[in-house]
Formats: sequence, C-alpha cells, structure tokens
Amino acid sequence: MPDIPLPIPPFAAGFPVADEAQWRGLVDKVLKGGKFERLVGRTADGIEIQPLYARAQAGPRAFAKAPGGWSVLARTDHPDAAEANSLALADLADGASGLHLVFEDSAGAHGFGLKWNEGTLRQVLAGIDPAGIVIEMELGSSAKEAPEALAVNIIESGLNPASATVSFGLDPIGAMALTGATPAPWDKLAPAFAARINALAAHGFAGPFCVANGRIVHDAGGSEAQELAFTLSAALAYLRAQEKAGMDLPAAAATIGFRMAADADQFLTIAKFRALRLLWARVEEASGIAPHPILIHAETAWRMMTRRDPAVNLLRATVAVFAAATGGADRISVLPYTQALGLPDALARRLARNTQLVLLEEANIAKVADPAAGAGGIESLTGALCEKAWEIFQSLEVQGGAAQLAALAALNTEIAGVRDQRQRNIATRREPLTGVSEFPNIHETAAEVLLPLIAAPPAHAVNAFAPVRNSEAFESLRDRAGTYAQRPRLFLANFGPIAAFNARANFAANLFEAGGLETISNDGFTEISGLAAAFRQSAAQIVCICSSDEIYAQSAADCARALKAAGARMIYLAGRPGEHEAAQREAGIGRYAYAGCDAIALLDEALAFST
Repeated sequence: MPDIPLPIPPFAAGFPVADEAQWRGLVDKVLKGGKFERLVGRTADGIEIQPLYARAQAGPRAFAKAPGGWSVLARTDHPDAAEANSLALADLADGASGLHLVFEDSAGAHGFGLKWNEGTLRQVLAGIDPAGIVIEMELGSSAKEAPEALAVNIIESGLNPASATVSFGLDPIGAMALTGATPAPWDKLAPAFAARINALAAHGFAGPFCVANGRIVHDAGGSEAQELAFTLSAALAYLRAQEKAGMDLPAAAATIGFRMAADADQFLTIAKFRALRLLWARVEEASGIAPHPILIHAETAWRMMTRRDPAVNLLRATVAVFAAATGGADRISVLPYTQALGLPDALARRLARNTQLVLLEEANIAKVADPAAGAGGIESLTGALCEKAWEIFQSLEVQGGAAQLAALAALNTEIAGVRDQRQRNIATRREPLTGVSEFPNIHETAAEVLLPLIAAPPAHAVNAFAPVRNSEAFESLRDRAGTYAQRPRLFLANFGPIAAFNARANFAANLFEAGGLETISNDGFTEISGLAAAFRQSAAQIVCICSSDEIYAQSAADCARALKAAGARMIYLAGRPGEHEAAQREAGIGRYAYAGCDAIALLDEALAFST
C-alpha cells in the first residue's frame, strides 16, 4: 500500500522530519551486525510481521452490522436450569445485554452446559423478557429441538417474532467437525436443515438461524487463516443448501451468522475479524449478491485459558475483547477467568461481564467504527490473512467443502501440524505463558468455582476437531508435582559473587518452578565444600549450578563432583553447553538448562529424579 504523507502539526514544525532510512540506521546500530530479519515475526500461517509499517490507504471498511457498540453477552451454562436462571437474571440486572445459551456437548460447553429437556428453556428464561435482550444459542447433540422450543417460548410471551433479537444456532457442519462423524451425507441432511430455517422464518423471526462456527478450529489449535477458511466453507454450504431448497440468495445469506474466537494476540485478532467481513463479501459478490454487513459473535478463546494463576486470564480476556470489538464484532461473550477450573461463580461471572462493560462504557471502544482502518500493520495483516484464508478455502472447496468428512479430515491434519508447532514453541518457551511457563506461583491459592471440572470432556473420534488448551503440558507437570508426599525440591547451587550467578539463578528458579518444583536459593558460595554441605542439608535430590561462563570454565566440574558425592541424583547447569562440556559431563552434569531448551522434557526428567 502506498505511503500517505501526514501533515506536520504546528508543535512539531521545529523538529527534523524522520524517515524509514534514518530509523533503519538506528536499528542497525542496535543489532551490531545482526540481521534485520531477526526483527521480523511470523504468524502460524507463515505471514510476516514487520517491525515497522508506514501509514496505509484504508482498504474496504469492515463495519459491524449495527452501529452503537456490541452486545454484552453472559454465558448461561449451569447444568441446573433453576441455577442457570438465577445467574442469568443477575447478569442481566447488572449490565449484560443478552445471554449466550450454551448447551451440554456443544462446541463451547467445556464440560458443562444446559441440560436439555422440554422444560429447560422455560425454566432458564423464567422472569426474563425476551423483548429486551439478545439471545445467542449454542446447541449440543441433545438440544436439537431447542431452536423450535425457543421460538414457541417467544411467541407465547406475546413478543412479535420480528422484534426478537435471536440467533438460533443451527450448525450441523460444526457438529460434524466436532465429532468427526455424521448421521448421513450432507446432501441428505441439507433439505431438513433448510426446512427448519424456513419454518422458523415463516413465524416471522429475522434470524440468523444458522451459524458458521470458526471457533471450533481455533479451539483445536488451528491458525487464523484455517479458522477463516473453515468458516467461509461452512457458511457457503449453508447458503447453497437454502438456495437449493428454493430460497433466494440474498434472503439465504441473511439467515447466516458467524462465530469466531478472540484471543490475546491483539493485532491478529483485529485483522482476523476484519478479514472475515471482507472474505464473506467476496463470496457474496461471486454469488451475485450485493454484500451486506454480517453478524459476528465473538467469544474469548478457550485455548488461551489456564488453570494455573487463572487471574492472568482476566488480562488475556481484556485484550481479546478489545481486539474483537476493534475488529467489528457485534456480540461478545467472555469465558470467566476460572472456566478451565470449573463452573464459574458469581465473582468470575461479574468480572467477565465487567471486562466488557468497562471497555464499552468507560473506554468508549465502540465510539469509532473500524478504527484500525489505515493502520499500515493492520491493513497489511488483514490483506495477508484474506489471501491465505482464500487459498485454504479454495482447497477445501476442491475437496467438496466443509460439509464433507474427507475435507474436514484433511483440514484437521493441517490443523494438527499448526498445533504441534505451537506446542513445540510453548515447550521451549518461545511462546511464553504468563503464570504457567513464565513467572509461576507454586504457592498460589486455589480459585473458587461452583462445580469443579473433574474430568476432561469425552474423547473425540480420530477425525474430530478436539479442543486443546495451550497450557495443558505445563499444567500436567504441576499436577504431577502436587501428587508427591512432599513438594519436590531443587537446590540452586549459586557459586561465586552475586553478579555472576544472579541472572541465571532467577532463570533457573523460573524454569523449574514452572514444573512445580520448589527451588531453594541462597546468597551464593565461594567454597565448594560449603556449597556441597548446603546442598546436603537442603534435603533436595537434584541441583542446578548457577554462575558465569568464566566461573563454569574454572569450577563447574569440581562443583559437580562435590555435589554428586553429596548425594545429588541429577545435576543441571544453567547455561548452554560450551567447550568444556565433555569434562563437565564426565564430572556429573547431566543436562543444561538454557533459554530455548525443551522445558517440558527437562521438567519431566527433573520430577522423575525427585521421587
């Protein structure tokens, strides 16, 4: 995109105008001969993120469906309908503008959800006027009759269906992706799907009636472009099904809603939501339809939620809501910060609700439509995501589209590749998780929940898009450490002056505590005998030597021999192997702990030696 010259404000007129060449000169000095490419990041799709962008000409605008801010949705997922009603009433009384009705076994249930029977919706919505709220439904395998039941409930309330703000949530393709199976081929299911939409529309409801749920891909570990491509393909299948049933295309397009995940990668989330609007507009144009603003429901991402130090989830959710709103989401629901631990209590729900209200009412995030337009980095990223997503979308369509199990299986294989690479990045802490792999608090107080999440959701079929959280590997290590009769310990063998060992001692403490080990530190030793005696008194079975490269060259091997003689079962050294590695290993050093090492493998081993 071309550079756009900016007018120089009067207060800056006395300063020389800087250009990119000057900036590059300063950067080169800091790099000290290093390659500029070190500053270029890459997304999971391989899209380059440059360190600096010029202002860009705004492309097609990505406006929300309706101006005036997004709808603040509260998750309604308590298995007991009466309790769900009580929580919903409190949410609506305290600022929520709608409810996200999450049924068990749905993509967003995460171990809980409303239990379906004929009276569920009457109980859950008792005392709630449907005229004044937004309702977003997320259906599970047992709640197939819920859309029609909700329609009856609204009609019996006396509300004109055309005035109801309801998304009914039909999503057979999402169910297919989530389970890896289908009761019949899509061409056999599509007529009944279209008939249900026609029946609901015949009552006067405006919809959307179905949803293309890209969040399923995100939950499974997919990339942004994969999420967009799946969403487009599912929506297109729904469009074709209704056209084949006799509905004209513009009307059919208006029946489709979209659901996407919003995570703590601020710029990628903004670009992704903007890209979805542009991509679907391209599909509409190719179908001979005049593009119209689509309705997007955003939910904060499951995969970024952590069980350890869950308060950090509040920060993650805040960034995610900001990004989704800036990207043009029409409705947003926030996973309460304790969602990965169990069913959230009133405090967690209030914080989830207020995260949105503060950004909407106090920070005034919604006052500007598409505020990222013209920002070079966001425009570039939006365009690159559109190109990559369109490429994957076309590949899906060649295989029959998202409504075909074979195409879904192929996409799932691609998702697995992205997920595995992310897990490797997390294991090496290239992608740090605050409170989990970085700055862990091994003495944290457990957060309260209404009901604990006792077990993971049921196992999925081989080809299913199984949800995964980024922090699971580290949390598993922490859980394992918690099963020991006494918390496993690691002695920090700090040797030499504090300036020599302090940085590496802090690094080692951070690393080993991420696995649940308690690190025993000290002010450092100048005598090897004193170091070995302190280790023996610590009752630890493993030890990490911490000092400078210069001291390692002189004393690491001697320290290791003394520590081994004092009973150390495993000796680590904080730092990379160097020219003295052979002698150090011969003396007893078993593994090196350094930035970029496989922390999961190292911690797994450390726990094994601590038994």
